[in-house]
Amino acid sequence: MRSILIFYLCYLLCLALGMACVVCVCVWNSGWRGGFAWDGSALQFNWHPVLMVTGMVVLYGNGAVLYRIPLTWGQNKLPWKLLHAALMLLALILSIVGLCAVFDFHNVNKIPNLYSLHSWIGIAATALFAMQWVAGMAGFLLPCSPVSLRKLLKPIHVWLGGSIVLLSIAACISGINEKLFFVLKGNTNGSQPYSGLPPEALLGNSLGVLIVAFGLVVLKILANSKWQRPDSRPEDMAYTPLLQEENE
Repeated sequence: MRSILIFYLCYLLCLALGMACVVCVCVWNSGWRGGFAWDGSALQFNWHPVLMVTGMVVLYGNGAVLYRIPLTWGQNKLPWKLLHAALMLLALILSIVGLCAVFDFHNVNKIPNLYSLHSWIGIAATALFAMQWVAGMAGFLLPCSPVSLRKLLKPIHVWLGGSIVLLSIAACISGINEKLFFVLKGNTNGSQPYSGLPPEALLGNSLGVLIVAFGLVVLKILANSKWQRPDSRPEDMAYTPLLQEENE
């Protein structure tokens, strides 16, 4: 009982931090950066941080811990499989749209693509996420996938899920720092320098701290073996494909 109570406290903290991340990135880009558009301007770029934080961090993190919720234990796994897959697909779609926003902005304004460490980490995280989702769909949801394949995929799937969380956090906080350096120069655009920690820098840094805190809580939930979903028939339930779940 104590372990479950601690889980729900961590889970509520996870939800609160995730909501704070989304609100903070939206306030930053709507209030401080001027809002949103899809016209090749800087307003189009503003979609990038909002969609990446919402998709690659918040939705992905919540989808990753879905199976750890004790409320789901002992129930048919089918609806939770579908919800997990749907959350991850939505996170992937938002991430891809977020990448399209920044690539299109760069191309319209003749800015080179993929030159910074932030962009390399972000592309790596998104590519791994896409491969993870396809492999998960093929290995865990299709009825034709063999048991041996699912046994092989499961530990890789779990390990890669945590790795993507770490990569997403690294991409986001490096991207926030990069953006603040670009816009808070303190000379040509009339802004205060980043080194003076103006209000926008304070907001951006706070967003980074919230993202790190959210990621640490997600990793804590994933790392605790006591919060793993108990499967009464490991050989049958842990690796059962989608269509076979209906008969359990």
